[in-house]
Amino acid sequence: MMSEFDLIARYFTRPALIPAVSLAVGDDCALLQPRAGYELAISTDMLVEGRHFFQHADANALGHKSLAVNLSDLAAMGAQPLAFTLALALPNINENWLAAFSDGLFALAEQHNIALIGGDTTKGPLTISITIFGEIPKGKALRRSHAQAGDDIWVSSTLGDARLALSAMQGKLALEANALNQATQHLHRPTPRNALGLAVRDIAHAAIDVSDGLLGDLQHILKQSNVGATLQVDDLPLGAILKSTQPINLCHEFALNGGDDYELCFTAPSTKREAVQHAAVTSNTVVTRIGQITAARELKIVNAAGVALAIKANSYDHFIST
Repeated sequence: MMSEFDLIARYFTRPALIPAVSLAVGDDCALLQPRAGYELAISTDMLVEGRHFFQHADANALGHKSLAVNLSDLAAMGAQPLAFTLALALPNINENWLAAFSDGLFALAEQHNIALIGGDTTKGPLTISITIFGEIPKGKALRRSHAQAGDDIWVSSTLGDARLALSAMQGKLALEANALNQATQHLHRPTPRNALGLAVRDIAHAAIDVSDGLLGDLQHILKQSNVGATLQVDDLPLGAILKSTQPINLCHEFALNGGDDYELCFTAPSTKREAVQHAAVTSNTVVTRIGQITAARELKIVNAAGVALAIKANSYDHFIST
C-alpha cells in the first residue's frame, strides 16, 4: 500500500531550478530568497469538492485550475510568480487520479517557471489548498486601494463563458454539446493573466482578478479606494459562446455577475491608453475599456444611450451562494 511519503515522492517531487528557491520539498520548511529590493507577495486559495468543483471532476483540469486561481491573484498584484505549496486531502489513494492531477498541475507550473516547494497530504474529503509566492519590487504592487477618479476601467479577454458553462452543467439552461465543451474550457481551464499583470504594473493604479463576478470584485476596488464607477454595459467583452447562444439580458447578467472568469480588471489614467494597449500587445492579451472611475461613490451601469440600468451586483459568497 502506498504511504503518504511515497505519494509525495512519486507525484509531487520535482527539482526546483529557480534561484529564489534555496530549499524545496524534503525538509520541515522550504526556504525562499527574494532578490534585494523586492518583497514577497503571498496568496492562498482552497478548492473543496462539491463547493468549488463537481464530484468526479476531470483530475487533469482540476490540477490546472487549482494553480491557475492562485497565479491569478499574483497577476492582480503585478507579482512575478516564484513557487507554491500544496495541501491535499484525499478520500483515498487513487493513482490514476493523482497522475492526472499532478500532470495538470505541473504543466501549468512549468509554463510559469515556478516550483512546488512543500505542503501536506492527509485523508479526508477531497480538498485542495495552494499557497503561492511571488516577488514585486518594493512599492510597486498593484493595490485595490489606489484607483483614482478619472481612471479608465479595463478588463482582459472576455467575460461570462465560465458562468454559462456552470449554468448548463447545473441544468439551468440547455447548450448544444460543442458549445458546452467550448464554454467548459473557460470554467475548468482558466488562463491566469500574469504576463498582463507584469506589463501594466507601472501603468495601472489598481487591479483585481475577476473570480466572483465583475461587479462584486470591482466594488472591492471602489470601497478601498473611496471612489465610484460608471460602467458601459454595451462595451463589455462578452464570451463568444455566451454571445452566440443567449439573449442580451442574460449575456449582461453573466458577464457582470458570473464567477470563475479569472480575468484581470484594472484601472489606469486615461492619459495612459496607448501604454495600456502596448502592454496588451506585449503580453499577448486582449483588453477592453469598459468604464471610468468617478469621484462620486456609487456604481452606475449605463447603456450606449447613457440610460442607467437596474442591474445589481450578485457576487459569489462561499457561505451564501449555492
